[in-house]
Amino acid sequence: MALPDLVKGVLSNGIAGALLYAVATSLDLATYVKVALAVQYGVYLVHGLPCKSERFYDLSGSLTHLCVIGAALVQEAPRTPRQIAVAIAGVVWCCRLGTFLFLRIEKDGRDERFDALKKHALRFLGAWTIQALWVSLVQLPVVLVNDRVDDAPLGPVDAALAAIWCASFILETLADVQKFVWRCDPANKGKFITVGLWRYARQPNYFGEIFMWLALAAVATNAAAGADDFKRVVWSFGSPAFTALLLLCVSGLPMVDRASMKKWGDDPAYLHYVKHTSSVVPWKPAPAFSKEAAPKKAKAAAAAATPVRRNPARAAKSAAKAE
Repeated sequence: MALPDLVKGVLSNGIAGALLYAVATSLDLATYVKVALAVQYGVYLVHGLPCKSERFYDLSGSLTHLCVIGAALVQEAPRTPRQIAVAIAGVVWCCRLGTFLFLRIEKDGRDERFDALKKHALRFLGAWTIQALWVSLVQLPVVLVNDRVDDAPLGPVDAALAAIWCASFILETLADVQKFVWRCDPANKGKFITVGLWRYARQPNYFGEIFMWLALAAVATNAAAGADDFKRVVWSFGSPAFTALLLLCVSGLPMVDRASMKKWGDDPAYLHYVKHTSSVVPWKPAPAFSKEAAPKKAKAAAAAATPVRRNPARAAKSAAKAE
C-alpha cells in the first residue's frame, strides 16, 4: 500500500472514529454508535472487502439507519405519539433513499467515487466508518427524542413541523424520480436535466433533504423546551447541520458541479443554466437560452471546436491565383 493511501486511510478512519467517540461519550449515545459501527463493519467484512464491491454500500446505510432507529424505540417506557411519529419519519426516509440509491447503482453498475478507494483496504474501510458517522449524526433527532421521557403534549408547532417535513419529503422524492426517469430515456443520454423541479434549482433534492432533518430536529427540541435535558436534545440540530455540510461543501454540490463542468463546461447552454439557476433553493428558472447571449469563453470554445467550412468556388479561385 502506497504511503499516501495509508495516510488517507488512517485519516478518514481516525477522524470519523474520533467524532463517533465524541457523540457516544458527550451525548451518552454509545449504544447507538456501537450499533451503527457493527452493521457497517459487518457488511464491509462479509461483502465489501472480499468482493471489493460498493454494491451494498448504500443499502447497508439504510439498514444501519433502521437498526439505530429500532434501538431507539426499544425502551422500557411506552413510546409517545411524538416519539413514534419521528421514528416513522426516519424509517420512511431511509427506506425511500436506500431503495432509490440501490436501484441507481444496479442500473449504472458501479459508483465511480469508489474506484480508487476499493484498491486499498484501509481507505475503503474509511468509507464505511464515515457512513456509520453519517447515520449516527443524521439520526440524532430520532435518537434524542426517544432516549428521554417525553411528557410534552402535542401542539400546533408539532403540526406545522410535520407539514414542513412532508412537503420536504415530497420535494426530494419528486426531484429524484424526475431525474431517474430522465436518465432512463435513451434520448437524454449525454444531456443535462432542466425539466420539472430541476428547472428551478440545480439540486432541488438537497433542499428537501436538509429541511426534512431541520423539521425533525425542531420537533425534538420543541418537545424538550424547558426540560432539564434541553441542552442535550438541542444537539438534534447537528443532524441538519451535518447534512448541509455534506451536501453543500463536501460530497454533494462540489462533486456534482465538478463532474458537470467536466462534461458540459464548453456548452454555452449549460453555462447559461448554471449562471441563472439557483444551486439548491428552488427559485425562478433561467430565462430562455440565446446563443447571442452565450458567454464569450463558451462561444470561443464552441467556435474553436467547429470545423471551418469554405465555399468550394472561392477555394478553387484562391488556388488558381496561387498558381
